[in-house]
Amino acid sequence: MVLGYLAVIAAGLASLIWSADRFVDGAAAIAQRAGLTPMLIGLTVVSVGTSAPEILISIMAAMAGSGELAVGNALGSNIANVGLVLGVTLLIAPLATRRGTTFIDLPLLIASVLFTAWLIWDLELSRRDSFYLLCALSLFFLRIAQHVKDPTGDTTTPAVPTLGAAQAWLSFAGGLILLIASSRILVWSATEIAVALGVSELIIGLTIVAVGTSLPELAASVMSAIKGHADMAIGAVVGSNMFNILLVLAIPGLWGNLILAPEVLFRDLATVFLTTLLLALAALWGWNRAKGAGELRRGTGLALLACYAGYYFWLFDSP
Repeated sequence: MVLGYLAVIAAGLASLIWSADRFVDGAAAIAQRAGLTPMLIGLTVVSVGTSAPEILISIMAAMAGSGELAVGNALGSNIANVGLVLGVTLLIAPLATRRGTTFIDLPLLIASVLFTAWLIWDLELSRRDSFYLLCALSLFFLRIAQHVKDPTGDTTTPAVPTLGAAQAWLSFAGGLILLIASSRILVWSATEIAVALGVSELIIGLTIVAVGTSLPELAASVMSAIKGHADMAIGAVVGSNMFNILLVLAIPGLWGNLILAPEVLFRDLATVFLTTLLLALAALWGWNRAKGAGELRRGTGLALLACYAGYYFWLFDSP
């Protein structure tokens, strides 16, 4: 039985890699045709699209009365996006960072994490807390609007595939649908394995489900790095994490007040904050004022992966 699920995981991974390639090509072509930058596409369409598994799981878990699974998925996905997705991507190729990413987007993400911590400091996620998180999300959309009005630093972009309008949208939509479907298959297979091995639901939410729903970000970011679309890779992760913390986390609270375990605040959300802070400090450290741009290198990738591995040790070492 377990071997069968492993075979499904292998097939899902192959599908994920192929669909990520189509997805990135389509997104880049659409960006070029619409006059938008790859960074803007990463912050909006890519982020929402690759966050769809988290959103769907959060809604389904909330409706089923499994709010803790939804919270674990949101926080675990953020940790995986920074520690695993960016960590692996940086080992493949360095990522360029723009002024807006370094001095606006990453600080906003840190502020969102701190705001979330303040809201759930009483270890309760209420409807009012969820409403505040959604209001903060609307402010992030204002930030996105600024990208449209003032796309500074995005005048140089790598080669974009030559696709017709219909081909670009077909590649983008088809790749996105297959990305989501592949990630769901992977989550289902891994969850079945975890259940067969007697792993708790909380661990599943924070690990297997979180990693599974972060696989689209991993595949898209790796393919973006290989193709040279650095802005899209970093933008997708920053945007996805913003949606996770302000939207996915808010969903279970809309169904009613949810009592949280202390570990959610002092272990999981604390790790989200530390990994995001490390990323922001690395971007600030790599900023070159003369060039008006920065760079994240392999050393940062190794540090992020080390943090991710340390979190897993902390998670499984907890009673």
